[in-house]
Amino acid sequence: MTVRETILLSVMLLLLDSGLPADGDALRALPIRLSVVDSISNIPVLTYHTAVVEGGVLLGAMRRLQQTQDHFKFTVREDPDFGLFLESVNGVGGTASDQTYWEVLLESSGTTVRISTGIGCHVPKANDHIILRRTTRPKAGLEAFTEQ
Repeated sequence: MTVRETILLSVMLLLLDSGLPADGDALRALPIRLSVVDSISNIPVLTYHTAVVEGGVLLGAMRRLQQTQDHFKFTVREDPDFGLFLESVNGVGGTASDQTYWEVLLESSGTTVRISTGIGCHVPKANDHIILRRTTRPKAGLEAFTEQ
């Protein structure tokens, strides 16, 4: 066996072992719903339908949506320690001066919770409802933080 053949065989075994699809395997698209809610202004709720590749992250579904929908745009900022932060949605950003930010929520079975990972790590499930909500940080939380 040549060095090249050995390397190719090793790569193929790693792909099979990692759970990633090998050539010829179809990637399954899972439908998700994404809503944009601005809890600060009176902008109507916008709802979009897109898909995420099974095992894929929310960021991929959002990028796919941005490529196919003229009315959905977003930007992210990367923090070296904490990863990607949602910076703006549809041209509206959070600002430090008025303490606004975009949070990412998951609604499932009538319960809404903040996702515990960022958009670059969160793996949606089929039919998940993701909510991007612009909101304001509570003042009590900020005061408690600055006093420490």
